[in-house]
Amino acid sequence: MAKLTPFEQEVVERFKEAIELNKEKPGLGNIDIHKTRELIKDAGAILLDVTLPNLVEGENAEEAGIPTAYYTPYPEFTEYLDILPEDKTQPIVVACRKAFFANRVKGLLDVLGYKNVFVMTDDIKYLIEAHKAHTEG
Repeated sequence: MAKLTPFEQEVVERFKEAIELNKEKPGLGNIDIHKTRELIKDAGAILLDVTLPNLVEGENAEEAGIPTAYYTPYPEFTEYLDILPEDKTQPIVVACRKAFFANRVKGLLDVLGYKNVFVMTDDIKYLIEAHKAHTEG
């Protein structure tokens, strides 16, 4: 077994803490479009759209005007860390097309100490469509 450096041991400990927090969440923090909309509307959750640029169909979540949404494409995600809330208990929902990259970003946020990070398992294009249907008259 590989010997971990002190830094690696700290990362593993933070990851363990995140797993314990996720065990308390329904679906281990994986949520559907309805729960996502609820968290945005009722809890002021930040939505991070990490969809790859070439997979964005039309508008990303930020361009579509979803409140508290930011487009932070996965390949450049670390360039957007300054938009993360100082309050590490504020809910954050990470979303993309198939939750693959959203799960990776969630793992990073977990290790950074954010306590209420969720992944929307539905395709973000459906959230954008639902938002537009409810805001366009």
